[in-house]
Amino acid sequence: MRKLISDLLEEDSRITVVATARNGADALKKIAEHQPDVITLDVEMPVMDGLATLKEIMGKNPLPVVMVSSTTKAGAENTLLAMDLGAVDFITKTSGSISLDLHKIKNVLIEKVVLASTIDMKRLTKTNSVKNRPKTEVIAPVKHQLETFQSGLQKIIAIGTSTGGPKALQQVLKQIKANIAAPILIVQHMPAGFTKSLATRLNSLSSITVKEAEHQDTLQNGTAYIAPGGKHMKLEKKGSTISIVLDESEVRRGHRPSVDVMYESVATIPHLTKMAVIMTGMGSDGTEGLHELKKAGNCYAVAESEETSIVFGMPKAAILSKNVDEVVDLGDIAAKINAFA
Repeated sequence: MRKLISDLLEEDSRITVVATARNGADALKKIAEHQPDVITLDVEMPVMDGLATLKEIMGKNPLPVVMVSSTTKAGAENTLLAMDLGAVDFITKTSGSISLDLHKIKNVLIEKVVLASTIDMKRLTKTNSVKNRPKTEVIAPVKHQLETFQSGLQKIIAIGTSTGGPKALQQVLKQIKANIAAPILIVQHMPAGFTKSLATRLNSLSSITVKEAEHQDTLQNGTAYIAPGGKHMKLEKKGSTISIVLDESEVRRGHRPSVDVMYESVATIPHLTKMAVIMTGMGSDGTEGLHELKKAGNCYAVAESEETSIVFGMPKAAILSKNVDEVVDLGDIAAKINAFA
């Protein structure tokens, strides 16, 4: 695996592999010797495993770490724990702990390592609320009469995020009030097998219910629904209820689930006041869907600030589209959601 990963990375002229390590203890010595810009780290290693190694790295001299993970349930749980400990991203092995066909994800591996090299690790450790910075103008309150659906819905919150999202979502959802009068839809870019573990972990830490969305789930206030990896999450209105529709329709801009697809579907549901939140992530997913939400009306849009985003791609693209009403530090997003609902 070390040889495969090294060979794949060195096919890109931007990357030089300065060292490989057999285990965590060996890695710590070589990090001190070679001072790398980025580390790829397997969870499963002899002598000192990946999580123990990650703790040491983050405790002594934080560096961007991309985890190399298996897609097993234990692998997914360990990967999420690694995100919580400070890893910036992860790749999944294609076929088990020894994946000789790793070339299938060569481009993803290279893209994530190059992106990791640009991340300011201070953003992972500093306070996520920057005071006294001007905000963008807040929209006027909605003035027309709202329809109340059978389930009591009048408002809905839709969150999109990618790189850095699991840790950011944890911070936001932990602060959401248990009696919040709105459902929350979440698209986090993750492969199949990881979103279930993410939902379980977030549910254990939050006052609200957090679950991996299921086909035909009826939206309920006080519940957050995370789109399953590999499936788009849409909504449909039947009579006075709103349900989730999951499908495997065409990948959108490289993503399934896609924030754009979710936002565009939310935009089709009449008589709801919507709040769109775009947080840390690479690329521009969410910007097109946000345009549709704003065009449909009754939408308040918030983007995470550059100061607290691990990767400012998705929020930046949304802000540049002129469809964002307020730029908010990560530490303040939950308060905005609570106030909205």
